[in-house]
Amino acid sequence: MSAYNRLPHASDCACSVCWSRREMAKPARSRSTLCAQCRPASAVPIRTLQMGCVGGIWKPLLSQWKVEPAYICEKHTRPDRPPKYWSVIYDSGKSTPYVPIHEPFDLVG
Repeated sequence: MSAYNRLPHASDCACSVCWSRREMAKPARSRSTLCAQCRPASAVPIRTLQMGCVGGIWKPLLSQWKVEPAYICEKHTRPDRPPKYWSVIYDSGKSTPYVPIHEPFDLVG
């Protein structure tokens, strides 16, 4: 059996192991994966206003920065509120925890 388990699979093998390996190799296609239109926020220093010697090395102490806010397309923007089906139908108040009774009792009948 151990010799059988170590045999290589065919290139067109349809077993669950090979199928899973092929599916995991595919890129993720989810709503959280950003598209080409979406971009993260970025900050880039434009010019240095003040330099200082820190530990024998000159470093910028004060700089002017250019900040570009993030842009998320409409497809990837999350909704402002949950979907309509997300509602409370009946609120009976504070829930009561289940407490099992460990006292002996007699069956009537």
